[in-house]
Amino acid sequence: MAANSENGGAPQESFPLFSLSNQNSLGFGLFGSSSPSSSASPAKNITPPPPPCIEVLFSEMSSSVKATMETVNFNFDDETVTLHKGRVSTREVFKLFNSDLVPGKYEGGLKLWEGSLDLVKSLHSEIHGGKLSLNGKQVLELGCGHGLPGIFTWLKGAAEVHFQDFNAEVLRCLTIPNVNANPREPESNAHEGVRFFAGDWSEIHQLLNHVCDRSEEKSPDSGSELDAGYDVILMAETVYCIDSLQNLYELIKKCLKRPDGVVYLAGKKHYFGVGGGTRHFLSVVENDGVMAASLIAEVTDGSSNVRDVWKLSFK
Repeated sequence: MAANSENGGAPQESFPLFSLSNQNSLGFGLFGSSSPSSSASPAKNITPPPPPCIEVLFSEMSSSVKATMETVNFNFDDETVTLHKGRVSTREVFKLFNSDLVPGKYEGGLKLWEGSLDLVKSLHSEIHGGKLSLNGKQVLELGCGHGLPGIFTWLKGAAEVHFQDFNAEVLRCLTIPNVNANPREPESNAHEGVRFFAGDWSEIHQLLNHVCDRSEEKSPDSGSELDAGYDVILMAETVYCIDSLQNLYELIKKCLKRPDGVVYLAGKKHYFGVGGGTRHFLSVVENDGVMAASLIAEVTDGSSNVRDVWKLSFK
């Protein structure tokens, strides 16, 4: 998994596995099972309830935590794309030391993981190959963290980009500064259409604007849904925990436009230490039978276990 400095296609830093805070007491094993040791008390194995779902405004950007800005260069055959991103520490924001993940409290959003870079490269390839057009589209990035894939789609012409992360602190301290550092020019209102939402995948659909499956908001006259859904949903390194995969998949089905919406998923085939992976998530998709998945990239650069990028759509 990535630390925070990359240079196009060749990251310069090593990518450690998840560092899971208080892993034993939370009962996470190699495949995400919750089997506490005989000496552990039940209370120690209960993940705290998720924080309430909220929208985070641009004006709520942190004034106490200042991100150190860095650049990430993507050297494509037809262009060089430079994105700006911040660096902040878990110690500064969450008072955590040497941890990538604390279930129920912090979900790793302050690190820049390799999957985000893989996803940006795959989006560029899809656009360059004529398989994806972002002009006028509504985009949702789930588990955004730094938000580089969503920022890339914004710079490539998306009409709306909504960023979601479990932690409001990540949005305030990192995602919003990153969006501010990558303005779309020339525009008088560079942020119109960009919004930020914090909360758990099981509940966040209640706040999102473009949701297909929200029966309480159907027109009383025609019965038609008020929101058509997002044209594109982006996910990088979101499938690491087996216990969250079903909620993530159900959220996608609620938010993706039918029948032509697409999902781009970047991640590792398997996450050692927390148990999930792209193969586990794809098995959820296959068992449901509603969506189809196709592999668009596989990465075996030696910086981590095998990573891949998938494209999902309704059958």
